Amino acid sequence: MTELTKRYNDYTQTERDGRLPVLDGARALFVLIVAGYHIWQQSWLTPRITLPGFSMSLDPLLRSGYMWVDAMLLLSGFLLYLPFAEAQERGKPSPGVWRFYKKRLLRIVPSYYLCVLIMLLFVALPEGSYRNADGTLNAWYMTRDLLAHATFTHTLFPFSYTGSPLNGALWTLGVEMQFYALFPLVARLFRKKPALTYSIMVAAAFVYRAWVKTLPDTTLYFNQLPAQLDVYANGMLAAGVYSALKRRMKPDRWTRALFTAVLCAAAFGMWTLVQAQAGTNGYENIRLGQMNRRFGFSALTALLLMGLLYGARPVRLLLGNRVTQFLSAISFQFYMWHQVFAVQLKKWNIPASESAEPWRYDPEWRLLYVLLCFAGAVGISALVTYVFEQPIARRGRRKLQKSA
Repeated sequence: MTELTKRYNDYTQTERDGRLPVLDGARALFVLIVAGYHIWQQSWLTPRITLPGFSMSLDPLLRSGYMWVDAMLLLSGFLLYLPFAEAQERGKPSPGVWRFYKKRLLRIVPSYYLCVLIMLLFVALPEGSYRNADGTLNAWYMTRDLLAHATFTHTLFPFSYTGSPLNGALWTLGVEMQFYALFPLVARLFRKKPALTYSIMVAAAFVYRAWVKTLPDTTLYFNQLPAQLDVYANGMLAAGVYSALKRRMKPDRWTRALFTAVLCAAAFGMWTLVQAQAGTNGYENIRLGQMNRRFGFSALTALLLMGLLYGARPVRLLLGNRVTQFLSAISFQFYMWHQVFAVQLKKWNIPASESAEPWRYDPEWRLLYVLLCFAGAVGISALVTYVFEQPIARRGRRKLQKSA
């Protein structure tokens, strides 16, 4: 067995195990930045990194933290397409369609439905979110909201996208599930005609966003699936490039140095876009700014992933370790629960403050509130992950193995 073949076999074993350790860190980082934005909206706490001779405010990163949802979607596109790219490199058939759907449904649906049910029973109904002006239950409003969420079409309607009390962060899962429905076909086209398929996906996103920009209100439209197609395309392209390089390229200190430079350049470019987006004012201008920067930000995210995967060992160890593995394992639950938990803490006046608006006037409250938000969200996420999500996933994998 040649050294090149050995390296490739090690790589494919990693893929079969379902993990690229450094991407655990990337996933955790992206989710934490988005969570930081949502909690910043409630706390107004803006940390500053201060070292001898160096000081930097994290305000731009937090203020534009919503941009990193695009990074999460790009990473999803990368990981979804990687088995297809790996199969192509080995001359094997593409993964089965029904197996793909079963795995995705098993991964998303139980935890998602649990979240919707808990939000309905313990938040929406007790707070009277579905009541009419006279205090009676508006059964139709509640039913249509639940149906939209149950079918992952809640991003398509104002009443379930911007007007739902069930959890605003769930819009991302609607987009993801809609993409999952199309993905086996898109992946096969991408494998056969990568340049053409990539070009069509990118062009479709640009055309759709150009139409959205002509609308007086882009709220419902700027994050729909067509607006994200180039993000997914960049993730899939990165997966194909990674798989090809992994088989053909000999990793040595020079390639490590090159990809570390790519990593640094991508991080600098992303920070530049983050700063520009953070300086945008007004909701409509913010949405337009995000659409204008979406392709560039996702392309730089793809380069960032390549730099992480092939860069210097210290960087790979920093993002690929047991801590990041744990944070990545709970990241799905953390993403679903962090925002609603932060909002509920504020409603419950936790932590207590004598000020009516402690997020404005009480710096000690801000710090304690943020710490409670992150600690509580991590605790809830770990509980749901290890008591609910993973046991269901293990049973599902055993059934899939028996039916294979």
